[in-house]
Amino acid sequence: MAGPLKKKKLGKRARRGKPIAQVAALPYRRAADGDTEILLLTSRQTGRFILPKGWPMKGRPDREAAAQEAGEEAGVVGTLHEQSVGSFHYWKRLKDTFVPVTVEVYPLHVQQELDEWKEQKYRRRAWLKPDQAALLVDEP
Repeated sequence: MAGPLKKKKLGKRARRGKPIAQVAALPYRRAADGDTEILLLTSRQTGRFILPKGWPMKGRPDREAAAQEAGEEAGVVGTLHEQSVGSFHYWKRLKDTFVPVTVEVYPLHVQQELDEWKEQKYRRRAWLKPDQAALLVDEP
């Protein structure tokens, strides 16, 4: 489901040239060897590797919405950074069109991986070195 912006509204906003925004978490941890690892997960529909992301939530800071998405989609909990580390753009597939989306990314230092989480039967998690994650992440 498209969250606060229903898919029909997304198409209308795109046709009017209005920006469409999403928020994402960049889950990371320190491995036993001291290296940083990045968590990617598979998308529900295509199985490609992505960051946990979703729609901004009314009345909540974007970074908190990103953390909630990380919990629901990837089953991780941790400490959020205050500031975004940047953004990326992609084309979101809708039923009969594509809409441009800008995603603001917030780092999440993972302290806990849940054994059970909301979307676990739809997704797989993978901890990767940053260069591997950069090669595998696949936004359409």
